[in-house]
Amino acid sequence: MAGYILKRLLLMIPTLFGVMLVTFVVTQFVPGGPVEKLVAEMEGFEGAGEVSVGQGSMYRGDSGLDSERVEALKKLYGFDKPPVVRFFIMMKNYLIFDFGESYYYRQGVVDLVISRMPVSMSLGLWSFLLVYSVCIPLGIAKAVRDGSRFDMLSSTFILIGYAIPGFVLGVLLIVLFGGGSFWNIFPLRGITSDNWGEMGIVMKVLDYLWHMVLPITASGVGSLAVMTMLTKNSFLEEIRKQYVVTARAKGLAEKEVLYKHVFKNAIIPIITGFPGYFIASFFTGSLLIETIFSLDGMGLLGYQSVMNRDYPVVLGLLYFFTLIGLIARLLSDLSYVLVDPRISFDQAEG
Repeated sequence: MAGYILKRLLLMIPTLFGVMLVTFVVTQFVPGGPVEKLVAEMEGFEGAGEVSVGQGSMYRGDSGLDSERVEALKKLYGFDKPPVVRFFIMMKNYLIFDFGESYYYRQGVVDLVISRMPVSMSLGLWSFLLVYSVCIPLGIAKAVRDGSRFDMLSSTFILIGYAIPGFVLGVLLIVLFGGGSFWNIFPLRGITSDNWGEMGIVMKVLDYLWHMVLPITASGVGSLAVMTMLTKNSFLEEIRKQYVVTARAKGLAEKEVLYKHVFKNAIIPIITGFPGYFIASFFTGSLLIETIFSLDGMGLLGYQSVMNRDYPVVLGLLYFFTLIGLIARLLSDLSYVLVDPRISFDQAEG
């Protein structure tokens, strides 16, 4: 086991390096880099008088920027060095989690990510709890009652929910319950009210949950459908196996057969995806959901950074999420051994 873990950790290094290299190369060919964007914005202040662009110098909006000022801006952002040098400097800093400073927001990338993380963590955590707390019992119930009216009706609603994109469902929920055309029940902006700091503990919790109802519903329905059908099919496959027929022939009660024999085998595909989904839910965001409900999360941050050519944020987020994804994949593989003792990576290596 230790050898397998070490090998996977070592394989993360070239994988992470390759992902960052490809992305860095792509950014070099994207037209309109951060320097060009800043120059265009500064030259757009026609007739705006003098605008400060650095210490000891002023910019006149109707005269444009000279080459010396452009070179100074390139040096400020580090673009005076060759791309190869910039890439290796970046990777060296990333090894110690030094992601630099945002060009657009003018603050450290780490601080910027931390400030946006509570929104994405709120969406991810509650969506995760909603999906796993509903899909497992519902999937088991559908497998036990396969072909019944309950199974048919629940499958219909599940497939309808799966077919509706999250952002479309979000708009529908706003129209119905957010003061659109029907009822004004739930708020539409942020994860807390403006006077949240003045509330008591109980009211803070209720206010927070009140704000999260619509975005969690919109973001969790699609995953709920997928996980429910996965749970049903996994249990249905085990129920049809010979050992279940033998257990029933011995006179065991149906609940004992289901939860003592079937459950521990059928739950393996669901549990093994638990670590990856749990970690991904915490650190990723949904651009459309965050935009619809005016939430400043990781998804919206990534999109705005790409549009503003804010490369420190773009590359820093990519490095962080790639690393998290690789770790989540390793934890998912290791969970196979924890859930099913019959699996051994040591035997596979031998």
